[in-house]
Amino acid sequence: MIATNAQAREWSGPSRRRVPRFQIKSPTDVTVLRSGVADKVPGRSVNLGERGMAVVLAGELANGESVGLELSLPQSENPIRTRAVVRHQDGLRCGFEFLELSGQQRAAIRDWTKGRKEEGDGEAEPPKAMPEPVDSKGAKGTTEETAKAQEIRVFPEPVSSDSASPFHRGGAGMKAGNIGRTAFLAVALIMALLFWWRWNRGWEQLESGLRHPAAVEKPQLQVPAEEMEKLLVHRVEPAFPVEARQQGVQGVIALDVVIGRDGSVMSMRPLNGPDALAQAAMDALRWWKFQPYLVNGKPVVVESRMAVEFKP
Repeated sequence: MIATNAQAREWSGPSRRRVPRFQIKSPTDVTVLRSGVADKVPGRSVNLGERGMAVVLAGELANGESVGLELSLPQSENPIRTRAVVRHQDGLRCGFEFLELSGQQRAAIRDWTKGRKEEGDGEAEPPKAMPEPVDSKGAKGTTEETAKAQEIRVFPEPVSSDSASPFHRGGAGMKAGNIGRTAFLAVALIMALLFWWRWNRGWEQLESGLRHPAAVEKPQLQVPAEEMEKLLVHRVEPAFPVEARQQGVQGVIALDVVIGRDGSVMSMRPLNGPDALAQAAMDALRWWKFQPYLVNGKPVVVESRMAVEFKP
């Protein structure tokens, strides 16, 4: 059912964020269930806190969608897997609120934030003073005697190659091995930095594309629901959530929907109703198909307000 008399209730108050976020760049996988099929969308985290995070994704989500998140914290062996809901969406950047974060996972995030605060706070231990030289009787030696003693200990007389012992030859081999290992580690470090640079550059290019308004096509017209109903060619009925049905929850969910030139649903935003019903409405509405809306014989992107009714 498509209706136009549903009332929208939008949030207009101050920011709801009560826990600080900390900048992080780490691979993050987002799994969304669409019509019973799990769709995994790769992304990169932007910031993270105990209650939620922001992620730049390789695909678009809609406000109110429930997803599964898998995040790898730096220097942590076990990834964090939890459920979340989309609370903010701007192009490919989404803000998520955690739904099922365990106490152990919150502690891991809290330890990571503490590590970031404490990083670089420590001071180097001051160098220890060299002890003054003493002679065999316990008295302080003269400068000349001390210098001679240090010269004998630190700079022994060179040994010719003919009289060198096997221990000297073994020491040279050990030096060569250390040089080889150092060179290998240097090459490995350079390759790792190169890989990280390419990965980071790719995501920066993706993010830079989000800053250009031309990259996101905006609707040209606001079309009444009655007109779009005449162009509807494929409709998917929403699945009534079992829990909501058992609790007797019902009503009409209103959504702002953007329809592309080809008649497919590009994006949507629920305006009212319980989260469970709003999510079920979006899961069905994203598969609706319309005939292209024509202006002077050419298809255009339009916006309309749809409504989906849930009743026992």
